[in-house]
Amino acid sequence: MEPTLRRTQESIGASLMKDLFREKSILITGGAGFLGSHIANYLVGCGAHVIIVDSLIPQYGGNQFNLRQIKGKAQMNYSDVRDSHGLRHLIQGVDYLFNLAGQSSHMDSMRDPFTDLEINCYSQLSILEICREINPNIKIIFASTRQIYGRPDYLPVDESHPIVPVDVNGINKFSGEMYHQLYNKIYNIRTCCLRMTNTIGPHMRVKDARQTFVGIWVKNLIEGKPIEVWGGEQIRDFTYVTDCVEAFLLAASYKECEGHFFNIGGPRISLRDLAELMIKVNGGGELVIKEFPEENKAIDIGDYYSNDEKFRTTTGWSSKYDLERAIFETLAFYKANLRHYL
Repeated sequence: MEPTLRRTQESIGASLMKDLFREKSILITGGAGFLGSHIANYLVGCGAHVIIVDSLIPQYGGNQFNLRQIKGKAQMNYSDVRDSHGLRHLIQGVDYLFNLAGQSSHMDSMRDPFTDLEINCYSQLSILEICREINPNIKIIFASTRQIYGRPDYLPVDESHPIVPVDVNGINKFSGEMYHQLYNKIYNIRTCCLRMTNTIGPHMRVKDARQTFVGIWVKNLIEGKPIEVWGGEQIRDFTYVTDCVEAFLLAASYKECEGHFFNIGGPRISLRDLAELMIKVNGGGELVIKEFPEENKAIDIGDYYSNDEKFRTTTGWSSKYDLERAIFETLAFYKANLRHYL
């Protein structure tokens, strides 16, 4: 196992009892993607029976290289969450569902709103209906997003903040989240929704900015190209993937999380300062500040950072990685493996 990923596994293992998931049957939608593959790698190491569902559609985040360490140790199903017939068989008898499959590009959701609707909304309702019919004892952890809040009225944003999405993706993700909340309340299906902020680390998409703009910055740094920053003064918070994985595992572990939604946050920094930190850690690079393109400016949320006190109080979770360490480990991973992500 590569040093960066080994440290990730050890960091999670030090703070969570692996015995909880041993011999459990676990389904991960989007399991070949950024976050899903890390969860899959960890749970296979715990002795869980892991089933991975991923469509591997090129414009999304799935990548078979992310699963190389557990090849032959997990059940792979390269299928689409929009295929409800296939999911019926897979969900049967599952103890935990990490429901991570989704369309994450805000711009793509505006260009092709109906595909975003199918994946982030309709498919979520379909999954919950299947669980209600054939596996009502399952526990579901749903990957939601801070994008549902829209432009913040105040900072840091807590769970009481108004929900005013600025794009189709935010509307559909919130609908998916509300379906999970409804099925918990009405049908007693154990669900928990985590509203993630910007997550970074190994396995994230770097060939374009569909998943995160940090990915394309990493690629450009390694290839000796400038980092292009739009605006630069916006403040955002960032969660390293190890901390995010731990949050999902804790949400699955704690009964107190059932029926609730939580913000997941991390260290905050302006985009200009983040780019400069990445250049420093990389040992060189170029930064170019540009005006926001008009089509992006309309859905930009400005400053955003989360208040995640509710989740920290409930589970004891905290963001442990500082940004410099997170960037160092991310760059180290892609310097060794970039060819697999282009």
